[in-house]
Amino acid sequence: MSELTPFALKDAPALIEAVFPVQKVSFEAQQERTSVQSQTLTGLGSYWKGRKPLILVRSIILGSLLPQTEDNEKDLETLEMLLAFDTDSLAKRAIAKGAIKPTDFVTSIKIYNPWDFFTHNIKPDDDRFTEIDSLQAPFDSNALGLKIRWRRDIDNNDKVPLFKKYLDQLETYEEKVSLCKRPEECDPAWLYSHVWPRANAHFIKFGVTSDSLEELIEQFGILRFGRKPAVGDVFSGGGSIPFEAARMGCNAFASDLNPIACMLTWGTTNIIGAYPKERQLIDNAQQQLVDSVEEEIKKLELETDEEGNRAKAFLCCLEVKCPETGWTVPLIPSLVISKSRNVVAKLRPDYKSKRFEVDIFSGVTKDALKQAEKGTVQDGNLIYELDNKTYRTPIKTLRGDYRAEGGVTKNNLRTWLKSDFKPQHDDIFQERIYAIQWITKDTVNLGRQETYFSAVNSSDIEREKRVEAIVSKSLSSWQKMGLVPDMEIEAGEETTRLGRERGWTHWHHLFTPRQLLLAAIVKEKIVGMPTSVQPVLFLSLAKMLDWSSKLCRYGTGAARESITQTFYNQAYNTNFAYGVRSFVTGRNYLSLTKSSSTTSGALETQNKQASDIENTCDLWITDPPYADAVSYHEIAEFFIAWLRKNPPKPFDEWTWDSRRALAIKGSGDDFRKGMVEAYSAMANNMPNNGMQCVMFTHQDTGVWSDMVGIFWAAGLQVVGAWYIATETSTELKKGGYVQGTVILMLRKRPEGEKAGFKQRLLPAVRAEVKNQIETMMHLNDEVQDKMGEPVFNDSDLQMAGYAAALKVLTSYTHIGGEDVTNFALRPRTKGEVTVVDEIVQQAAEAANSLLVPEGLSAESWQKLSGIQRFYLRMMDIETTGATKLDNYQNFAKAFRVEDYTRVMGNMAANKARLKTIPEFASRDLTESNEIGSTWLGHLIIGLQQLLAETDPQAVISQLQADLPDFMEIRALLIDVLVFIENKAPEQETRDAAEVLRARLRNMRALGN
Repeated sequence: MSELTPFALKDAPALIEAVFPVQKVSFEAQQERTSVQSQTLTGLGSYWKGRKPLILVRSIILGSLLPQTEDNEKDLETLEMLLAFDTDSLAKRAIAKGAIKPTDFVTSIKIYNPWDFFTHNIKPDDDRFTEIDSLQAPFDSNALGLKIRWRRDIDNNDKVPLFKKYLDQLETYEEKVSLCKRPEECDPAWLYSHVWPRANAHFIKFGVTSDSLEELIEQFGILRFGRKPAVGDVFSGGGSIPFEAARMGCNAFASDLNPIACMLTWGTTNIIGAYPKERQLIDNAQQQLVDSVEEEIKKLELETDEEGNRAKAFLCCLEVKCPETGWTVPLIPSLVISKSRNVVAKLRPDYKSKRFEVDIFSGVTKDALKQAEKGTVQDGNLIYELDNKTYRTPIKTLRGDYRAEGGVTKNNLRTWLKSDFKPQHDDIFQERIYAIQWITKDTVNLGRQETYFSAVNSSDIEREKRVEAIVSKSLSSWQKMGLVPDMEIEAGEETTRLGRERGWTHWHHLFTPRQLLLAAIVKEKIVGMPTSVQPVLFLSLAKMLDWSSKLCRYGTGAARESITQTFYNQAYNTNFAYGVRSFVTGRNYLSLTKSSSTTSGALETQNKQASDIENTCDLWITDPPYADAVSYHEIAEFFIAWLRKNPPKPFDEWTWDSRRALAIKGSGDDFRKGMVEAYSAMANNMPNNGMQCVMFTHQDTGVWSDMVGIFWAAGLQVVGAWYIATETSTELKKGGYVQGTVILMLRKRPEGEKAGFKQRLLPAVRAEVKNQIETMMHLNDEVQDKMGEPVFNDSDLQMAGYAAALKVLTSYTHIGGEDVTNFALRPRTKGEVTVVDEIVQQAAEAANSLLVPEGLSAESWQKLSGIQRFYLRMMDIETTGATKLDNYQNFAKAFRVEDYTRVMGNMAANKARLKTIPEFASRDLTESNEIGSTWLGHLIIGLQQLLAETDPQAVISQLQADLPDFMEIRALLIDVLVFIENKAPEQETRDAAEVLRARLRNMRALGN
């Protein structure tokens, strides 16, 4: 390491305060998200859904440590290289992925001597050899009968120029990234080999010379803080922030009130970050656990039939007595067992016992498969056929739902007892197995197993009774030993439904007898293993439990059937039908992850409240639980119930309780107080030149107002904000989900008193907003000229406007004569609009007044109302393909649109779009509607009339009659029509806009 001057950059502004590659970080973050199970940390437990992308954490740490120089463009370029976003790095990442084949190169890019890189299958004695050997790409290799492959003497470094050339032809960064591995998946020595000479040249003035990220981090830590930087997170959750900090070479500190979060965070460095020798010990322990449990299961003979076939899965369901017939009917939403193998279940009446047997049929016709899709549960009703008559009863009637005092819904379900592990004989809901998936005896031990489905026979029932007998005999002792939960389910936002929908009162009620037996065996084996490996195996057990409860839904996809995990989403979803894995498949979930990425920095994990921390960190990065719809404290209790008794070291130092009363959650006065305490503690445990980064999901200006108050009271000042698209849409997240994350950067507020009043603050806010956005737009223009795409989009610029307002506001200690701490902590009344709300809204309006859509004049833009600005702004954004719902949400709030949904054609999270002009109904355009009374509303009506072949002059006359100020706004109408002519997605509307615009422009006198 070169000689460095400690604290030389002590007061230097951080790069992230001025520039940040938000668009590229967004694409990379989404690429990481869509990797699903191949994400680095999800293998530890994908039941924790709130992990922030590792690439986002990396970019924040680098942006916070690197200094600004006099050249913002060069600073940004260097940061992108260090993140592996530059063209050379993308080429290397594409080489690592291998998605671009030799035929892709010769087909699509110009190569003068392709055979310098590739070989082909044409022999020298072939008449075509000379002709083909002189080919210049591009050419169609298939048409020529050529099989192209890389020459064996070409190494990866030789390939880089070709890959760069191939990627350069793609229009967007997103397209390029889709062909690349993530930076963390590549060999860092090779990936960054070209980066260090360039980075060192840029940083030479600071004395920085590094050839690894860890060295760079340490050197800038010394320059800023006099030591290797320390990064902390007091809401560590799944551990992505402290893990990435430790992996980059920082010393990391993590704390969380929740012991499950602490356990997962501990696992990031002690399992994924373990050195190879330690990792081998972990793998051996997991295999030893699997082998010992497997031996026990075989001894009990509970998963094998008389012929030696091994059960893979048990398909279970509830059954209920029909009040109309007295028959007991299974509750199965779909009678399809396997779409891929055309297997269905059919109900066969047993008149003697007045119940239904379930028969299994394989290889049925497509019509039979389609008919079986509708089972005995449809639209909240029990529905079945008996003797050619259909019976239908609402599920709520079967449960006996009724409205109790105070409007609370209750029902007649029996409340289960601590000693229960299955329904009692007179319970409303019974449980049964209705089918079994078997692995044939000859393929049980093979990698590729053959399976089949069968109905349940008497031998299967006998084995199940043996399982129940073992559980009945052992449950009490298991609970005393801590092998099975004895913990009650505490009522909460999510947990209350377990009692309401099933009558369950204790956590072990969520498991079948077979699942309880299996988990008890696993826990007993873990307790008997060396204490050094027990912490890891606790994570293994937690992962297995997530995939082994009555909440695991059985599904029949087109490709194959599957059983979900308990927390496939962030809720307790009770099922009428569910799948139960045998150990032959359940054991797979005891193996945690193959991901391995050694951490060079230390990570300390503590189980405590955020406000109780004592560790000093130079950079605090947090993802606080603001207005969080996810009740992590309740979800964690599912696992706490199993793990809380006799935990191994270091877990025994933690409090194995969710401590709901202490959890910072929701919103309101208590939330703000808890947040102030947390952020004050971090500020007090941070050097004066330290920084904080706060991530949260942007909802509305009320969120920003609350955050201002929290930071005020904690003595912090906002110095920057960025908007990152971190989330992706799935079938489980359709609808109004906000998909972006706001990154707020903060420093300690300078000491001393500073008072301000609204009348003086507003001009200062507007000036700061204007300066911030104009600076960013200038950088956008420079980068777009050189790189072909901008750094920031409209959402980023809008967030920068908010940040500029917060930067001004949080620099004050008194607003309007009131101490900001008192202001932050005083209770709010519903509907109250504070001075902060007003200023933040003014900032939004100031920002958006500067963001004039391309093709519209600034003069016209200033005259338009909020709904008109919203529609035209989003029409402009849609031309770029940006159709995420959060864009529409953010701009609707910024433009103060009352109900933006009235102008939306699609509200799906990833397919959101405006109504096209032909799609507006007459009821949308009345004078009483928000857009109907505007100039744009009248233009939409006029364009619709033209599309209906109304005479253009009649349309002009109607506009004149409807708009008293017609002549004064004629130029504005023309400007808007030119915009629609260029931006409307359908050609017919563009043509109509052109006609109407031409007629308006050619008018010579009123009435023409």
